[in-house]
Amino acid sequence: MHALRGQTGGEISVEMDAAPGIDLTKILAEMREQYESLADKNRRDAEQWFFSKTEELNKEVAINTEQLQSGKTEITELRRTIQSLEIDLQSQLSTKAALEGTLADTEARYGTQLAQLQGLITGVEEQLAELRCDMERQNHEYRVLLDVKCRLEQEIATYRRLLEGEDAQYVAGLQLGG
Repeated sequence: MHALRGQTGGEISVEMDAAPGIDLTKILAEMREQYESLADKNRRDAEQWFFSKTEELNKEVAINTEQLQSGKTEITELRRTIQSLEIDLQSQLSTKAALEGTLADTEARYGTQLAQLQGLITGVEEQLAELRCDMERQNHEYRVLLDVKCRLEQEIATYRRLLEGEDAQYVAGLQLGG
């Protein structure tokens, strides 16, 4: 190459028809501006989405907190109701036990009295049976005596007639015989 240079001995000028020079700085600046604009838009969209989701979550948290508080209040009220019902149940069970005890005492007391009364009734029934038996026996004796009396009265009447008849005959015999 040195040889060729020496032969021409001069200068070479090269000219080119080239398109006007591309301003890379300008292109890079535009690209940077587009990316920054896109980044800002994405950041704004992300912030908007974040705030929207945060607001939704805050609403859900508020609703859930309210429901939780309502549930806690309801549970507290139910516990109070359960305690009240348990106290009432214990009171009712105590009353029931007391009434059962009173009933047992009453049944025992009146059971004894009932047994005594039943004994009296049995005694009175036995006396009544004896009285009936005595009455029937006395009634039978009365009928027998009444029958005897009737027969005796008939016999007396018969003897009286006989005596009156004999007296009449005796008186007639005396009157005739005398």
